[in-house]
Amino acid sequence: MSYAIKFRATPALPVAESNQAFPVGRIYCVGRNYAEHAREMGHDPEREPPFFFMKPADAIVQNGATLPYPQATKDLHHEIEMVVAIGRDGADIPVAKALDHVFGYGVGLDMTRRDLQGEAKKMGRPWEMGKAFDNSAPCTALKTAAMMGHPATGAIWLKVNGKIVQKGDLSEMIWNVPETISYLSKLITLKAGDLILSGTPAGVGPVKAGDKLEGHVDGVGDLTVTYAK
Repeated sequence: MSYAIKFRATPALPVAESNQAFPVGRIYCVGRNYAEHAREMGHDPEREPPFFFMKPADAIVQNGATLPYPQATKDLHHEIEMVVAIGRDGADIPVAKALDHVFGYGVGLDMTRRDLQGEAKKMGRPWEMGKAFDNSAPCTALKTAAMMGHPATGAIWLKVNGKIVQKGDLSEMIWNVPETISYLSKLITLKAGDLILSGTPAGVGPVKAGDKLEGHVDGVGDLTVTYAK
């Protein structure tokens, strides 16, 4: 059977030190997973159950890209995150077995149209359009777990035009990676090709046309994107 229309290619990320690519299926993002970020967003950082929102797979942007400033916003924000790539299907995964489902890790940005998100919150509406828009998920190539292990500690930071604006440590996650995978897999069946953006430390803030963003996670990689003037 052939497709009735011409369709875009499957979004994918390079796999470091190989000629392979990782096909991206779904992108799940963990909300408010660092205590200081929860506080700066006006919420109590107590360890309540995690919550998730999604981005479309074709929101992926390759490392080093120059991006257009997104439409329909005057308040674009950066959120630096470690990306977890799922390599094996699973449902109701025990915490102790969760890392067996991880293919590898990358560095990503959860770009956010904060004005759209904030207005939707005020009106009690879904705030998907604040998160799930074109080019909203820049990401590095993935390093495999076989190559680097499973990072539980290490610096995570973001610079805007050379100045550090976000800084934290992976150990500060309220829900760590195995716990997050286990909890999410009780809500949906995780599939090979899914990505999980694991949360952002404090310091989120505005991005303007012309800004250069440089993100880093120890042992995982470095991400750079620039917004065109």
